[in-house]
Amino acid sequence: MANKSENTLPSRKAARIPLETALAGLGALIITGLVATALLAPWIAPYGENASVAGAYEPWSAAHVFGTDSIGRDILSRLIFGARNTIGLAFAATCLAFLIGSALGTAAAVLGGWIDLALGRLIDLLMAIPQLIFALLILTVVGSSAFTLIVVIGVLESTRVFRLSRSLSVSIVQQDFVEVARLRGESLAWIVFREVVPVSFPNLLAEFGLRFSFVILFVSSLSFLGLGLQPPTADWGALVRENASLIAFGDVTPLLPAGAIALMTIAVNLVVDWYLAKIRRGSAL
Repeated sequence: MANKSENTLPSRKAARIPLETALAGLGALIITGLVATALLAPWIAPYGENASVAGAYEPWSAAHVFGTDSIGRDILSRLIFGARNTIGLAFAATCLAFLIGSALGTAAAVLGGWIDLALGRLIDLLMAIPQLIFALLILTVVGSSAFTLIVVIGVLESTRVFRLSRSLSVSIVQQDFVEVARLRGESLAWIVFREVVPVSFPNLLAEFGLRFSFVILFVSSLSFLGLGLQPPTADWGALVRENASLIAFGDVTPLLPAGAIALMTIAVNLVVDWYLAKIRRGSAL
C-alpha cells in the first residue's frame, strides 16, 4: 500500500496548476471579459452613451444599477462605453508606439553609424521632457481628438520602445548567425526580418503588454485633467472627474471607473509576468 501511495504522489503533483499559471489564466479571463464588453458595448449597455434617462444623481437602483450622473446619464452604460473608448484608444496608441519605436530601434542597431547616433540623440531629447507635460502642451495647442491623442501618445511612448528595441537588436546583430547571413550576401531586409526580428519579438511582445498598461494610465490621466477624449464621449478617466464630487457625500461611484482601470492594468500585468517567466525558462533551457 505504501508503494502504491508513493507512486501516485508524482501524478498528483503534476496535476497541480502552478500559481503563476492560475493567476495568468485569471488575468486572461478578465482581459477577455473587458475586451468583450468594449466590443459589444452598443448591444449590452442598457442605455445610450449620452442619453439622459433620469434625474441628476439618482441613487443605485434596479433601473440604474450604479445611479446616474449630473445630467441624468446612466453610469453603468457610460462605464461600458468607456471601456470601448479607453481600451480602443490605448490599444491603437500602443500599436503605433511599437510600429515607430521597434522600426527605428531596429534600423539604428542594424545600420549603425550616423543614423544610430542621430536617432539616439533625438530620442534622448524627447525623453528629457516629462511625458505628461509634453502631452499637455501639445494637446493644448492642437486639440484633443481621438486621432490626435493616438498620435501624440504613440510618438511619446515610442521613445521607450526604441530604447528596448535598439538594445535587443544591438546584441542580436553581434551574433554569429547574423554575421553568417551577411557573409552569404543576404539583403538588409532579410537580415532584419529573418534574423533580427524573430529573435527580438518575444521580448517586444512582453513589453507590449507592459506598455499597454502604462498607456491606459496615461490616457486616463489626460482625460481626468480634461485633455483626453472630450465630452460627451465616455472615458474611464473622464468618468472619475465627472463624478468626483460624489466622494464628499460618501458615494463610491467615482471609484468604479478607477477600479476598472486598475483591474485592466493588473490583469495585463499578470499575463505579462507569466509570459516573461516562460521566456526566462525557455532561455535557460
